[in-house]
Amino acid sequence: MNGFLLVDKASGMTSHDVVAKIRRRFGTKKVGHAGTLDPMATGVLVLGLGNATKLLQYVVDGTKGYSATISLGKSTLTDDVEGEVLTVAPSSALASVTDSAIYETLLKMVGTISQRPSSVSAIKVGGKTGHERVRAGEDFELPSRQVTITSIDIHEIVRSDIAIELTISVVCSAGTYIRAIARDLGAALGVGGHLTALRRTLVSPFSLSECAPWESAEAIPTAAGISRILPIRELDPTEIIEISFGRTIAANETDKTTAALTADGTFVALLENREIGEKILAAPTLVSMKESAL
Repeated sequence: MNGFLLVDKASGMTSHDVVAKIRRRFGTKKVGHAGTLDPMATGVLVLGLGNATKLLQYVVDGTKGYSATISLGKSTLTDDVEGEVLTVAPSSALASVTDSAIYETLLKMVGTISQRPSSVSAIKVGGKTGHERVRAGEDFELPSRQVTITSIDIHEIVRSDIAIELTISVVCSAGTYIRAIARDLGAALGVGGHLTALRRTLVSPFSLSECAPWESAEAIPTAAGISRILPIRELDPTEIIEISFGRTIAANETDKTTAALTADGTFVALLENREIGEKILAAPTLVSMKESAL
């Protein structure tokens, strides 16, 4: 079984839970996922089966889309609704937060910014993930890193005496934390903030409309999936034989990594141009013909 599986992850499941269920469903250990979703989050989870597991790195780096609900008025240890409450803003402070202040603060986050990931993220420091360190009672902060947020759109703002709830959609680069957006928005407005709902709508080029629950999701052939991500090159029979032995062939027409297919659309390998001797030739990389046949 080879291909990509587009799953609409349910709340309460970890990404690893989904992988385990897919392994049992398809009877294979060769299953991986592109980009972790927290248990509380739902939406697009791209899985690779068989030879597609080695192509997931090209999915992980794609643009992400989310819809989210942020609650202003409390900060939490985990920057989401599941964490211990750290601060609670008085109703007078919430009343002083205007809609325009919310819009202006979020607008400042659009672009390439330095963002500190949530402490409970899956990022590893010293061999331990952030959430493992938090569960162990450690007090620490992960270092900030650059991310790109293409857009943040506010769809609704609902006010009460104890909270301001806003529904937003975000388009961003890989590595962006929506919980951090909620945390930083609340901190900038002086009232605290955390995430109460998160749904991933896009792992480019795969959208939520293509996804199904793990029980019924059907695999997209490896060639069909990778052709939406990388340039395609159709190999002739001689080139296929050369690639199967790990040899080089004539250079690709692009400098980008290229997905090589047979005439009938079967995925063969990934190719990249390399300087070999005095020539530029296309060499197989990552997935060979032999591996793709497993």
